[in-house]
Amino acid sequence: MGYLGKKTLLSAFAAVTMTFAAAEAKAQDFINILTGGTSGVYYPMGVALEKIYSGIPNARPSVQATKASIENINLINSGRGELGFTLGDSLRDAWEGNEEAGFKKKLENISTLAAIYPNYVQIVASKESGIKTLADLKGKRLSVGAPKSGTELNAKTILHAAGLSYDDLGKVEYLPFAESVELMKNRQLDATLQSSGLGVASLRDLANAVEINVVEVPADIIEKIGAPYLVNTIPANTYSGQDKDVTTASVINYLIVRPDMDEELVYQMTKGLFENLDQLAAAHSAAKMIKLDKNTIVSPTPIHPGAMRYYKEKGI
Repeated sequence: MGYLGKKTLLSAFAAVTMTFAAAEAKAQDFINILTGGTSGVYYPMGVALEKIYSGIPNARPSVQATKASIENINLINSGRGELGFTLGDSLRDAWEGNEEAGFKKKLENISTLAAIYPNYVQIVASKESGIKTLADLKGKRLSVGAPKSGTELNAKTILHAAGLSYDDLGKVEYLPFAESVELMKNRQLDATLQSSGLGVASLRDLANAVEINVVEVPADIIEKIGAPYLVNTIPANTYSGQDKDVTTASVINYLIVRPDMDEELVYQMTKGLFENLDQLAAAHSAAKMIKLDKNTIVSPTPIHPGAMRYYKEKGI
């Protein structure tokens, strides 16, 4: 065979190889799970979902630590993720294009997989700071979460409803949960506001290191804000040294996906979530509050057809 014949044969072989490679790559369903900081609740739940989704044929799940709600919404909307955790008020504001919340236009490339468990707005102060009420935050040093995060949005909302602003505080820090706790341990902060599931690792760590006060968000302030904020309770002994129930606000969390994702894949993801809740609860106790009921499909954004198929099968 001459040189040109060999060259033609090699080219044909390369083309066939590339075709098979492309088909194989196409068969892989990448599931990039967008979570939050590693000391929060989203991250360990995301790791649990990664293990669950590894059982889906041809799925290639992975976990990405992020700045949580708002970053996750933007990543999903721009096609740079498959599954994201987010707070309900952040999701609503993105869908409606709320400029005050940082969304200059409506983000409509988003679907809901499920409403999951509630986040609790947890304001925890060092006992030595003397902070016992929201009014006591005046002139004090407070961390409000990562900048433009769902937690920071919660902080602004709660403070505003209580007649406070950042200007009333002595100092505002925009830090993730774990970093906020480290500053409190070193007496560089008086309090931290963390929007998370109950028993979050960062606050357990703080309560084990210093004496704390868990600050109440009164029911009348929460009712003044209205939906999606609800009156809820942080049960006594959730954290070391917290000997009484504390009233606070809660906001439901969601799992969101891209509308263009394959229906069968999202069906399998939804099924995997609800049929392995024990694995999620083992990863974090907040998952014990995930229920499959009519509230699962109440969302600011449309439910993905793949998820809805699973819910119809279950009679929801």
